[in-house]
Amino acid sequence: MLHWEEDGEARSARWRSERGAPPPKRVVIADDSMAADTAYRLACEGTGLLWRGDFQNARLLLQALARRVDKPAKPKREKRVKDAKAGEPGKASATPAAPAPVFPEAFHLHRQAQAHRARVLGMVLIPFDADYSIPLRRAPDAKKACAEAWGSVKSDGDGAGPSVASLRELMGFISAHEWRRKGVPIPALGEDGPHNRIHPHYGVFSPVRGEYIDLVAQAPVPEGQTDMTGFDIGTGTGVLAAVLALRGGVQRVVATDQDPRALACARDNLKRLGFPQVEVREANLFPEGKAHIIVCNPPWLPARPGSPVEHAVYDEDSRMLLGFLNGLAAHLEPKGEGWLILSDFAEHLGLRTRAWLMAAIDAAGLRVVDRLDAQPHHPKVADASDALHAARAAEVTSLWRLAAVE
Repeated sequence: MLHWEEDGEARSARWRSERGAPPPKRVVIADDSMAADTAYRLACEGTGLLWRGDFQNARLLLQALARRVDKPAKPKREKRVKDAKAGEPGKASATPAAPAPVFPEAFHLHRQAQAHRARVLGMVLIPFDADYSIPLRRAPDAKKACAEAWGSVKSDGDGAGPSVASLRELMGFISAHEWRRKGVPIPALGEDGPHNRIHPHYGVFSPVRGEYIDLVAQAPVPEGQTDMTGFDIGTGTGVLAAVLALRGGVQRVVATDQDPRALACARDNLKRLGFPQVEVREANLFPEGKAHIIVCNPPWLPARPGSPVEHAVYDEDSRMLLGFLNGLAAHLEPKGEGWLILSDFAEHLGLRTRAWLMAAIDAAGLRVVDRLDAQPHHPKVADASDALHAARAAEVTSLWRLAAVE
């Protein structure tokens, strides 16, 4: 529960946070009269700003706070030094170039900065009525977006009623709702049209990076195999299960996940696309039985997730990766293959080495049949201002074709 005082009365409401953030211990009432600098100071102190003014002005305030938190620190004033060679007093030396980032330290500093940013921007709070309506002037109708993230009002159970959440998370809900409504076009599923789109649910990783999907669509299937079964481990939206079902010779696919949101999302997408040969099951990695092709696209970075929604990006201690490798041989049919989709981004960040990966493959009783590589094309690759640009620019996404050692 979130507690605060307003109009001389003690009040409270249910606290909602998809990040798993605790409710602010101190809350003040904020409206259109609050200056951005004041709001920024309070937010940095951890004070929640419960908004009672115009909704659109709350969005403007959030943008103003983002500009302040993203503002680069002023560089220290360089001392003017004499040019020893020319002997000219007062001549300043050239400004040295910015040093190249040192990984993994630069990665950890970047995550700390992002966590600080999330904390500060998460202090702008929005009230919700029991039906998820927002009792503010010019507020949008976000009931459907909230229901997709929080569940329907009827199924909300204990604790239903007025609630409070951060404006930043609400904007995430609205954005996710638009992605779900419009869908993400997947060329590997066919020509552009309504039947080649994946509709990601809130909290399920969206397949906006197409290079790994194309690798699954192009990798050669095991030779001499017919009537094949495929497994998609950690299916998420179900996109790889759909692509695998289109491969020649694959007659049946079992897609697994243990996240309720992912299971619902995959079932929705596969039904919408018309893939009755794909069965979605709740499982920790592998289902029972064996398959001729087993695909897995685990989170690519071996680091601790900072929130529940980050589990699709961060794989603490490489648990999913190692779980897949160590269980793969026992679930492969004779001459079957495991297709591990993995970026080398972690290697460029200094979080994992290629030697470690090869040793893990070897220890699991596997051998590398082949490796297919693809260059990513997402916008951050070309963003030189990104703190991790040096690593992103060198990134390669690979599909490792693995087989059991005979």
